[in-house]
Amino acid sequence: MKAEIITIGTELLLGQIIDTNAAFIAQQLANIGFDVYKKTTVGDNEVRISAAVSNALKRSDVVITTGGLGPTVDDKTREAVAIATDRELFLDENLLKDIKKLFQRRGLTLGENNPLQAQIPRASIPIRNPVGTAPGFIVQFHQSYVISLPGVPHELHYLIDHTVLPFLKKTFDIQAVIKTRVLRTAGEGESNIDRRIAAFEESTNPTVGLAAHPGAVDIRISAKARKESEALQMLDKMEMQLRQCLGNMIYGTDKETIEEIVIKMLRDQNLRLAIYETNTGGHLMHRLTSVPGGMEVIDQTVVASIRRIAELAFAQGRKEISISKEISEKLAESIQKKAAVNIGMAVIGDEDPEVGPYNQQTGSTYIALSDGNTNTSQQILIGGISADARTRISNTALDLLRRYLQMRSS
Repeated sequence: MKAEIITIGTELLLGQIIDTNAAFIAQQLANIGFDVYKKTTVGDNEVRISAAVSNALKRSDVVITTGGLGPTVDDKTREAVAIATDRELFLDENLLKDIKKLFQRRGLTLGENNPLQAQIPRASIPIRNPVGTAPGFIVQFHQSYVISLPGVPHELHYLIDHTVLPFLKKTFDIQAVIKTRVLRTAGEGESNIDRRIAAFEESTNPTVGLAAHPGAVDIRISAKARKESEALQMLDKMEMQLRQCLGNMIYGTDKETIEEIVIKMLRDQNLRLAIYETNTGGHLMHRLTSVPGGMEVIDQTVVASIRRIAELAFAQGRKEISISKEISEKLAESIQKKAAVNIGMAVIGDEDPEVGPYNQQTGSTYIALSDGNTNTSQQILIGGISADARTRISNTALDLLRRYLQMRSS
């Protein structure tokens, strides 16, 4: 079963609003077995909207539009869908009553243009909207369907859940269940993971795909079966195979974050941590202390520039200081002893704002851990103070700490 999504609104094309609706719709359609083949964004123009709908109907079983159902002059979806499906608009009295009741309930006065929202293409199925003023509608055109929904996200979500998905399941006699699981990694490159699991990415059911984020890669597994138990068994089997290939690279599943995993490990082992950060500017500390229980295990944090470290070094009679493995380990040792904690951690790197992961000069950052007896450190060729660089560096730092805690507990 093929589906297409058409998001409508000139503000989307101008970049004034980020389109989150298409992602939500695509996820929901995938969950019931639809393949989304195309997504189109069209401005508030009746001719272009109509052409987009007509073309989509030639290719797909279901076309879902969002936006353009308001009461203003530039809301053209109703007219455009009517043209594309060769029919006229008519006023649905039940939808008009719904709109009037909503205005009364909110203590508002019905405007002259609001009744326009009760106009839908003739012979269509109305979609009543109890959470907003813009009803939707479903039009059958030959063997395909156009489903037009409001663009306000909370209204769209409600109507997808309560009307659209039940309609599609019944109309297309959908019996299959699709379940998805995400395996989470941090501090590893997408190409490295891809090389290890490339053979599994060719699987058709379950399917395996990668989604790269700054300093992290997610591995998505989706299984389709007649029963939920069968789909879950397929997920379990594929997850086991992927873990055999990736081993310790995987830190968690689904919505688990690496900071949650690290804080749990610190608490389980009754360990306390102190952190020294330079170019990450406290980003690492913020992530860890944002997790429940994080404040209990983070004893001390110091955020300072490399220049300040140099000043302190010169005051102690040292001639020079640089970003290096030795300095990062010395700082980790120093904060571990000063804070009297189990583990000291230091992150030092280039602070030049022109340095970053997308520039020719990528810079360098060293991450070090010290327990007072032994040191562990890692260099990554990313520096700078950009948000992207800080996310990548902190993800790598958290993964280094996670692996260290795993070895400590084994």
